Amino acid sequence: MDNSCLCSSKGDKVSNPILYNILNQMDNSQRSQNSFNYCSVPHRCNCELRRTVCLKSPAEICKEASAVLVKTIHFMKNLPAFNQLPPNDQFLLLKSCWAPLFILGLAQEHVGFEVIDTPADSMLKKILLNCQESPEMEREQPTMAGVSKLKSCLKKFWSLDLSPKEYAYLKGTMIFNPDVPDLKAALFIEGLQQEAQHALSEVVRLLHQGDQERFARILLTASMLQSVTTSLISELFFRPVIGQADLLELLVDMLFCK
Repeated sequence: MDNSCLCSSKGDKVSNPILYNILNQMDNSQRSQNSFNYCSVPHRCNCELRRTVCLKSPAEICKEASAVLVKTIHFMKNLPAFNQLPPNDQFLLLKSCWAPLFILGLAQEHVGFEVIDTPADSMLKKILLNCQESPEMEREQPTMAGVSKLKSCLKKFWSLDLSPKEYAYLKGTMIFNPDVPDLKAALFIEGLQQEAQHALSEVVRLLHQGDQERFARILLTASMLQSVTTSLISELFFRPVIGQADLLELLVDMLFCK
C-alpha cells in the first residue's frame, strides 16, 4: 500500500515555506556528510496517515493509563492457569496481549482522552542545528489515524456496555492465544482459550437472554483491537512517563516480581 502523504504535493510549500526553503538551499554535499534523516521528521500535514499527535492533558491521562496498566498486569498474575505456564510462554503471551488488554482496561474504566498536533518547533530546531537523529525521532510517532482507530475501538466497547464478568472472560480469551509463535504449551493454552470463550458465551446468554447476536458482536469488536499498534499505545500513553526506558522490560519486571 502506498503510504505517501496525500497532501504533500500541494501542502508542503504552502504550510511550511521556511522549512521548504531551508531544505532546498542546503548544499547536496553537506547533506551527504551528516546522518540526519529528513524522512524521519514528523510530517506536518493534514492527512491523518502522517499527522503526528500527542495527549492534550498528558499529566492526567498518563496517570490514569498507568493505573489501568498496573491493573492489567495484576489481572494476568492472578490467573492460576497463567501461572502454571512455562515462564517463556508467559513472556510470549504478555508480549502478544498486553496492548489489547490495556485497551480493554481503558474501555472498562471509561478513560477518555483528547489529542493535539505534536509541536513542530523541535523539528525545525534540529534541522537548523544540524543535529544527529534522536531516539524520539527514530521511534514511530503516534498519528491521528492510529488514534482514530483506538477511539473507534473504545466507542464500540462503550456501546456494548460489557459487565465486569464479560470483560474478565473476554480478557481470558485474549491472554490465552495459542497462535502466538514458539509456545511450548500451545495445546494447553488452546484449551484455556476455549474455556474462556465458553464461559463468556454462558455469561452473555444469562445476562442478555433476548440478544442472541451479542456474543458474536463482542468477538467481532474484540478483533478490532489488533488494528491498534503496540507502538501507538507505548508512545502515546507511556513515553512521557518512562522516557527512554523499554516498556516491555518494565512489564516483564512487573509480571515476574514476587
